[in-house]
Amino acid sequence: MEKTIGRLAENTPEVGETVSGLLVKKAFTYQIMAPDDLHVFSQLSTANISQRITIAYSGAFGVLKHKLKQIFESVESLPDEESEGPAFRVHERLTVKYELEKHISLHWRSDPISNMVLDFVVALVLNISREIPKVVVESEEATKTEEENNKKAEKVIHALFVSLFGDVKFGENGKLVISVDGNVAHLHKQSGNVESENEGLRESVRVAFQRIQNAVKPIPLSVS
Repeated sequence: MEKTIGRLAENTPEVGETVSGLLVKKAFTYQIMAPDDLHVFSQLSTANISQRITIAYSGAFGVLKHKLKQIFESVESLPDEESEGPAFRVHERLTVKYELEKHISLHWRSDPISNMVLDFVVALVLNISREIPKVVVESEEATKTEEENNKKAEKVIHALFVSLFGDVKFGENGKLVISVDGNVAHLHKQSGNVESENEGLRESVRVAFQRIQNAVKPIPLSVS
């Protein structure tokens, strides 16, 4: 039988109320406690894991920031004295720094939400790196059909939706079927309309699709 101790034991939960905490086995007993109480009632302690990766990126640093602003509501520049160079923070969880020799570094503390933001940013960086317009455009590159470009954009949109919502499948007539915690939304990619009984999920999908569209299909650059 598990025993609740510490802060979790201060208030008696109602019937059916969920109690979340850490389950710790001590000798032949099991105790449930809040993460902040771990060092008080055991010889264990919690720690934050800071991680960093470096990615090749030859595009303009401002372009990356602009595209991320179209998707995330919070993209804030950092002072040079704090970051030792151009940098900004995404969603208050991930720091993007410009490195020398056409590289950027991503810094974050590991947790489920930060890892999801990281996956999204990495996918966007790799997409930008593939699609950076060149000053000199070969004739065969200039004659790429709109259909080919649309197919590439469809793949990128699907990958970004998977990084945001997890369970994303292709439905009938080119729809995307997004499932989150038992709620389902159907996205019409041509019109941008979203069908779902859950108002919160419907609005989240609609806003995400609009921002992803702006990032993946920006105003085309004219090449002279």
